[in-house]
Amino acid sequence: MKKANKPVEIRWHGRGGQGAKTACLLLADAAFSSGKYVQGFPEYGPERMGAPITAYNRISDERCPVHSNIYEPDYVVVVDETLLDAVDVTRGLSEEGAIIVNTPKRPEEIRPMLGDYAGKVCTIDARAISEQTLGKNFPNTPMLAAAVKISGVVEADKFVSDMEASFKHKFAHKPQVITGNMAALTQSMKEVQVG
Repeated sequence: MKKANKPVEIRWHGRGGQGAKTACLLLADAAFSSGKYVQGFPEYGPERMGAPITAYNRISDERCPVHSNIYEPDYVVVVDETLLDAVDVTRGLSEEGAIIVNTPKRPEEIRPMLGDYAGKVCTIDARAISEQTLGKNFPNTPMLAAAVKISGVVEADKFVSDMEASFKHKFAHKPQVITGNMAALTQSMKEVQVG
């Protein structure tokens, strides 16, 4: 059973260049804007483009004195489905939480790839959504929205309005980027599947 004030811990798995670190930091910004205490940080080694990377979020209503990697996450976000064969993505994952995988497959098709993990399995076709809304494969924006939707760590409407303000600030001279990213966020929150 969880302690009342235990932080929500999220572990991100991706490959260098896919935006897992960026999504992790954007989630920290959104949670901070909602009045939460946050941590958002990547784990680095001698990575290069395409190599597996890990990033972490801790989000809490109270200051969190722990500053380490996350070994027993509440949620795991897998930005690249091929990592299911390369990394033990469910290691330490709470069965009260969920794993969210970027794949065109349904949750019941992914479950056999997760060993004996018995918690919620969620899927989202972040590639298709990003190609449709952004014109390229940028899976991090759809995966960020799916993580917010499934974890409930930030209230959905506030998250969408905060992200719109953030995108307007960052991409003031590229309105098409704002429109595409907002479409990716809202579509992802509707399309994430829970199994």
